Amino acid sequence: MPIEDRDDAYLITHALAKDTLSRLRDTDTEQVAFRKGLVKLGRICGYEIIDGAMETEYVAVETPLTETTGERVRGLGNVVIINVLRAATPFVEGLLKAFPRAKQGVISAGRDERAGMDDDGGFPITIDYVKLPEISPEDTVIVADPMLATGSTMTAVLDHVLGSSDVDPTDVFVLSAVSAPDGLLRVDKEFPQADLLTVAIDEYLDDDGYIVPGLGDAGDRAFGTK
Repeated sequence: MPIEDRDDAYLITHALAKDTLSRLRDTDTEQVAFRKGLVKLGRICGYEIIDGAMETEYVAVETPLTETTGERVRGLGNVVIINVLRAATPFVEGLLKAFPRAKQGVISAGRDERAGMDDDGGFPITIDYVKLPEISPEDTVIVADPMLATGSTMTAVLDHVLGSSDVDPTDVFVLSAVSAPDGLLRVDKEFPQADLLTVAIDEYLDDDGYIVPGLGDAGDRAFGTK
């Protein structure tokens, strides 16, 4: 199974995921290809969550010739995907190809770059907009953001998704394309009930809080801004 347990996170090791991420990292990958790459990576990650974390059940199937036994995935109708604006938008578009019936939530969150990192390696986070569906105990919740750097944004988002509710979902996944060790440790410490799922764990954060080697600013590269 192409999901590998790395103690502090689960690593998606599917060959297509690694291939797509390598193309996303490349500075020669222009805007449209970058955005399409995030969509593709989201779809691959969605299928890996289905294969690695969701159960199947046996069902009776009537074919044109006879009755037989088949398997279906349980819980595909009980999925909530949280889009952390704006970089996660194409990433979530890919996830929806794997979970077309998912309920969706949106949180606009960003760190204050001008304030700089504090002594704990975090940033002040501004939440501009929150719109979440009702989350039930049976739901699988996927919080998607392509970059998990310091963990400041993600912990602020999870506080809205989980901290303000008495509901304890069946599974909670924090899904990223690229993560830094600092961010993984921060999120795991503050929200141990969440499973951290990523395609790559990069080496470190630079003095400005950017992931190295990383892939640049995913939002800027996907939407053509600076």
